[in-house]
Amino acid sequence: MITTSVEELHAKIRQEREATPNVRARDLADRLGISEGELVCAGLGQTATRLTGPWSEVITAFGDLGEVMALTRNHGVVHEKVGEYANMSFGAHGGIVLNHDIDLRLFLKNWAFGFAVSEDTRSGPRRSLQFFGPDGTAVHKVYLRAESHEAAYEALIAQFVHENQQSLIEVAALPADTPDRADGEIDAEGLLSHWSGLKDTHDFFPLLRKYKVGRQQALRLAEGRFAERAPVDAAERVLHAASASGAPIMAFVGNKGIIQIHTGPVTRIEPKGPWINVLDDGFNLHLRSDLVTDAWVVRKPTDDGDVTSVELYDNDGAMLIQFFGERKPGQVERDDWRTIVSENVLGKGVAA
Repeated sequence: MITTSVEELHAKIRQEREATPNVRARDLADRLGISEGELVCAGLGQTATRLTGPWSEVITAFGDLGEVMALTRNHGVVHEKVGEYANMSFGAHGGIVLNHDIDLRLFLKNWAFGFAVSEDTRSGPRRSLQFFGPDGTAVHKVYLRAESHEAAYEALIAQFVHENQQSLIEVAALPADTPDRADGEIDAEGLLSHWSGLKDTHDFFPLLRKYKVGRQQALRLAEGRFAERAPVDAAERVLHAASASGAPIMAFVGNKGIIQIHTGPVTRIEPKGPWINVLDDGFNLHLRSDLVTDAWVVRKPTDDGDVTSVELYDNDGAMLIQFFGERKPGQVERDDWRTIVSENVLGKGVAA
């Protein structure tokens, strides 16, 4: 929670921006010792307008914006897709945006604050919609493009404007994740037996919940049967191999409020410092490769045969990114994806 006055915060923000003009919002917030949500909220009346939900209705209104750029990130990966919001549906606890370009899984209980943001940049005005979790961490952002519908953006703000446009938001730390139980307390035999009978990749999370096992803990227990350790540069291997072969892939990046998915080829792969970047038209990906401490190849049985993922984790066991071959339900996994995993990631021969 912010303990300084609004005036003091504004002064500190100006000082930091003058010292480092191109500093990113997340990095600036870290320097100030506040959350990114609090930093954005400090612009109320100037660069920001606070919004109110229901968030499902706000997101539905995104469909009127036309072509935009959707951005989802966690602390180690930024995932950017250009497209339109369409084919949306919502339930009691979340929703889905099921478009080829904008493909999202939404967990709306973890959306707490929303803002419309208008900023002046070196390339001109930049307008966006930005959403944050209870702790002020960014969940999802939507950036207008030249082709976007400005009138729909203004109408969205007018419809969902929050009554409070003065007070700074009050953020709260999220509850700590439940630590894994000792491996000896897990019914490993039951876990692996149940794993062998999976019918769909979406059954994997309920499997973890049923056996009260952490995700990486489950991979360790399944090592040699359904999981195999991979080099920590597995993402670079996947991306370079997919670029060279033209094989379409799926890249999943998420946080507690959302998962954003890219499906299709990747072409322009460029490293820069610790970052490995995909810089394609319509899709950008930025991965802090130095944060990756564990990588796994994971196989899940389904009614359509085994489905293989490449998963990268940080030192705290949090998943940073997950890769699959392009696939829809009812389809067998692509041979070119299996070749990438076997030859390029694991350094073996072609998978059977």
